[in-house]
Amino acid sequence: MYKISEFAGITGLSKETLRYYAEVKLLEPAYVDPKNHYRYYDDGSYFLAIMLVKLREFGLTIQEMQKVMKDESFFNLEGLLLEKRKNLEDQVITLQKKMTEIDDFIESGRETSE
Repeated sequence: MYKISEFAGITGLSKETLRYYAEVKLLEPAYVDPKNHYRYYDDGSYFLAIMLVKLREFGLTIQEMQKVMKDESFFNLEGLLLEKRKNLEDQVITLQKKMTEIDDFIESGRETSE
């Protein structure tokens, strides 16, 4: 079992994030000491925490992560990640178009000033 500070250190999640995740029932401690209310996490919690870190990196919202965590079989995870990937592709295309527009605008300014 890991105290919250130890668990934060090995997962890369802050203590505040871990408390918030427990509050929203995303990642609850394996054990809470009834006397001092210290939170303890186990190896199973580690797997879930690392998965949550990756899901956040992939841009999932808290609500989307809750949906994934409720579906313990992770049946819908692939579809959700493919949807996120498609959204990222769309954003890349949009940004590339904007960059081209900026380049064209700069070039047209150079041509008029010559």
